[in-house]
Amino acid sequence: MKILLDECVPRSIKRLLVGHFVQTAQQAGFGSFKNGQLLKAAEAEFDLLITSDKNLRYQQNLKERRLAILLLSTNDRSVIELNGDKILRMVNQMKPSSYKELEL
Repeated sequence: MKILLDECVPRSIKRLLVGHFVQTAQQAGFGSFKNGQLLKAAEAEFDLLITSDKNLRYQQNLKERRLAILLLSTNDRSVIELNGDKILRMVNQMKPSSYKELEL
């Protein structure tokens, strides 16, 4: 699965997502994009967006998207690293167009 990490998610999550192609928004050339622009660009190249932006679902129409979105409840690096297995399990369950919130 091709995964894009939003700017608000720590880069260290990349090493937890074993078996997946993972890029940060900056690496993909999307570093300065706002949410709507980021979603549109991500959808053209990626299968899944991982974010911790809790306002995303209220600010954007997600029903029309093919891109799967995983919202993490925190962007705290230590909490994310402690929950790497839980995050990877959820990533492996994600389907196109799905939106999931993961409480860590």
